[in-house]
Amino acid sequence: MPTLREMKYSAITHQVIPVIASLAFCTGAHAQGLQPIITEWIINTTGQTGYNGITANVQQVKYDASFVYVKSAGIPSYTVGPWAGNPNPCTNQNWGFKLARTATMATTPVAAGLGQVGVMVNGAVFYNPTDAMSWNNMNVWHQNAFVSIGTGLDACGGHPGPSGAYHNHPYPKCMAPLDATRHSKIIGYGFDNIAVYGGFGYDGVDGSGGIDRIRTSYRKRLITQRTTLPNGTQLQPAQYGPAVSATYPLGYFIEDYEYIAGLGDLDQYNGRFAVTPEYPSGVYAYYATVDATMVAEYPYFFGPQYRGVVTAGNTGNGGHITAPASATTFCCTPCAADINGDRIVDATDISALLAGWGIVGGGSDVNRDGQVGGADLTELIAAWGNCS
Repeated sequence: MPTLREMKYSAITHQVIPVIASLAFCTGAHAQGLQPIITEWIINTTGQTGYNGITANVQQVKYDASFVYVKSAGIPSYTVGPWAGNPNPCTNQNWGFKLARTATMATTPVAAGLGQVGVMVNGAVFYNPTDAMSWNNMNVWHQNAFVSIGTGLDACGGHPGPSGAYHNHPYPKCMAPLDATRHSKIIGYGFDNIAVYGGFGYDGVDGSGGIDRIRTSYRKRLITQRTTLPNGTQLQPAQYGPAVSATYPLGYFIEDYEYIAGLGDLDQYNGRFAVTPEYPSGVYAYYATVDATMVAEYPYFFGPQYRGVVTAGNTGNGGHITAPASATTFCCTPCAADINGDRIVDATDISALLAGWGIVGGGSDVNRDGQVGGADLTELIAAWGNCS
């Protein structure tokens, strides 16, 4: 017999729910749910190509008890380029990254250095905010790539480096257009195995408050002369940077920014612990921050340090790790309506959605709008069946 809860929602859904939901209580559990770090990749199953005919997005995801192995050429499926003044073409990087299935918070966080610091869900990589150049090569005032490169970045916020590796410094808006009414999706992972979301999330860390822009706690310093560092260190004259001007506007160097605890929603790593659709019990994650006009905002992905323990082999000249033959191959795509994570949208997901009805945020928020209700049910039914 349907429960009172089921009968309540049958009026909303024209008697559809009691029939389906009644199955939820006699349907056995499916395979154990897989973590988002396994399931959220954009896997190319059709041979789609991108720049210069190179195979696009992620070619393979494998996993074992401890790690996930992601293989890609480093090329997104959307159009990239042109890059004014940049003679470097994009080339196949044959990336092979290894990520821990469970992130561990670092006792002593380390700097996110040059080169790739994380991988996006489409298999392209992202770098830290700098362009590897500093004022007068003094290694004191480091150029902010988003500002200093300017038109050298394409419309998607990326460009190829000398090695031919296409990478983003700011938010990859061509991959995941921002929607201020929806909780952003996972757009990538740092090499400390921590998820990176887009710039919008639940206003409250408990999933409450609807959808809001998640604000960084970094801001531009109130300076006109570059004679001190953000921590207050007074520099010697030989270490001074150029005065703030039209040529070198505030924000041209990463030392133009300072962290103010509590100014925004995020900590000094650009992360927070909060409920998300993928992690209804909460997770520490980074947010790729944007300002009120949807323009990428420092520190862009995370940083300047990793919050978690970095998995060896991905950074620097790494990123060419081969998955062990014993690892299991995952296929094929993310599946937002699969609430219980078993890769099948069925009666157990209906049951989970009903259990969360009216509750703010979390795993039952299929359409990511901060409320669990009829719109989520509609999307779930439309996605009914095997995710793959």
